[in-house]
Amino acid sequence: MKLRNQLFLAICLFLLVAFSGSFFVSLESSREQTLSQLRAHAQDAATALGLSLTAQVDDPAMMELMVSSIFDSGYFSNIRIVNIANRQVLVERSVSAPIKGVPGWFVRLVNLRHEGGDALVMRGWEQVARVEVLSNPQFALAKLWDSTVGSLIWLLVCGLLSAVFGGWLLRRQLRPLDNMVRQAEAISKREFLSLPKLPRTPELKRVVLAMNQMVEKLKALFSEEAARSEKLRSESYQDSQTGLANRRLLDEQLADHLLVAEQNSEGHLLMLRLNDLNGLNQRLGGQRTDALIGAVGELLKRLTRLPERRTWLAARNRGGEFSLLTPGLGIEDATRLASEISATLENLRLTGASDCMPVAHLGIVAYHPGEAATDVLLRLDQALAEARQRPERPWAIVSRSEIAMKQSPHDWRARIDDALTQGQLLLYFQPVVQCADTSEVLHHKVLARLPDPQGQAIAAGQFLPWVERLGWSARFDLAMLEATLDYLAVNRWPLALSLSGSTLRDKPQLQLILDMLESLPELAPLLTLEIDERQLPPPDDLQRLSHSLLDTGCRIGLQHFGGSFSQIGNLTQLGLAYLKIDGAYIRHIDQQRDKRLFIDAIYRATNSIDLPLIAEMVETQDELEAIRELGVFGVMGRLIGPPEPM
Repeated sequence: MKLRNQLFLAICLFLLVAFSGSFFVSLESSREQTLSQLRAHAQDAATALGLSLTAQVDDPAMMELMVSSIFDSGYFSNIRIVNIANRQVLVERSVSAPIKGVPGWFVRLVNLRHEGGDALVMRGWEQVARVEVLSNPQFALAKLWDSTVGSLIWLLVCGLLSAVFGGWLLRRQLRPLDNMVRQAEAISKREFLSLPKLPRTPELKRVVLAMNQMVEKLKALFSEEAARSEKLRSESYQDSQTGLANRRLLDEQLADHLLVAEQNSEGHLLMLRLNDLNGLNQRLGGQRTDALIGAVGELLKRLTRLPERRTWLAARNRGGEFSLLTPGLGIEDATRLASEISATLENLRLTGASDCMPVAHLGIVAYHPGEAATDVLLRLDQALAEARQRPERPWAIVSRSEIAMKQSPHDWRARIDDALTQGQLLLYFQPVVQCADTSEVLHHKVLARLPDPQGQAIAAGQFLPWVERLGWSARFDLAMLEATLDYLAVNRWPLALSLSGSTLRDKPQLQLILDMLESLPELAPLLTLEIDERQLPPPDDLQRLSHSLLDTGCRIGLQHFGGSFSQIGNLTQLGLAYLKIDGAYIRHIDQQRDKRLFIDAIYRATNSIDLPLIAEMVETQDELEAIRELGVFGVMGRLIGPPEPM
């Protein structure tokens, strides 16, 4: 029972006890006083009537007239004159009318008796008759009833005012408790909130201060673990001079994109090599040469900061050699990108450098999931060699014949449009299980397939780049959500569905998704919407988005996590259900100690806020055993189960 209700009941019980005690005390006091007054009233009437009848003792008519006069002028139940000699009633007046305006139960409770008085009628010294008078308690009962009702009304008014004022005062005094409840709920949702306004009540003030101290301690602990994890990631995967990724992370990501995995798509790999770096270093000095390297690094960073390019990876291989991995980039866009980079690099030419030679040469090659990384790098060397042989254009593109023979953009546009319009997308499901017990399924990841004319299912990695190029990502997500909710209406088990960065930035489409989820409150709790770490909106927009999605009843997860670990401080305000670690940090984790250290640091940071970790793309039993030893909660990948229709 709520404290407010308990207070209200306590006030009611207190008023009941107070009224009952006051009523019985005042009743007993009033009863004795009233009986005395009734007795005196009857005795006075009897004495007065006896004296008045002394002169009229022999006149019966006058005696009756006087008795009637006294009886009608007061509150009497009975008046009679009795002859003393023979006990004969000479005159009698009485009334037996019920008491009006007073409930019978109150009359019985008070039990106010009739009180009487008597007097003698004399003839000289002789006693002739006796006057007997009984008072009527009707008037006293009516007054007593009115007094009782008045007391009850006054106590009820006081009780009502006490309840209203007490409720208001209690609500005001307990407001800090409500804030602390929200603070505790926020901690359970992995959010850290401090209460800036302290209550005036000393007891509550101490509690709020203790809660704030605990929140700040948890926040500091989480920040320390996050900083430690970010430091490990930077040491292992980041170039210290430019802040770009290093060659190791590039190789990991390239190998990831070359795997025949669910969301891997074809794209292009660009390599930029500064010309005569050693000569520049000798002629211009190390400081100016480092400035050139830093400028190239900033150029590549700017290229990857656009929202639609969050999945790109810029890296510095060594010395003056840089790489840019661009999944989903078409041949025409790759050509424009090469021209843009070449023109920008010419503006960075240093004084004292050779004017007859470009600042850098660029080689660009297309890659396709399933081919070997050595083949891609071999073609990349070929592209750089061709670029060095063309003074008029310092870049070259080497394509792969199999990729060049792909369907035309018009064919992809027609096929995808038909699938989205007619609801022909196929749903495939990949299990996500507990790491400790792989038979315990946490949820199924929903994946898309596109039917082709031969009746085969085209993997998402082949057509999703075209969806993005056509600007239909939000439309595709909405179609997938509709199909997933239709599936949940029949099969009630937990599912996870990805949302693209384009959908998160498209407010009208996002509102359609929110409206759809709000219209199905019984299905929303079974669905987890996953956001790609590489496509996160700004922190303020992300926080508003997460709260809007959580209000619908669904959950939020973060996938492909690990590349931007410094952002984890912003993730504590989102109420995430879990983090899915990018498969690039899981591959060969059983063989590489620094990856184990990095995942262990992530686990320590997220475990401090009770945020589960799920490993993506687990391919071997040794990898599973390694992440199981680290305490990772969940796991998914081809080792657990491939995507299959249900």
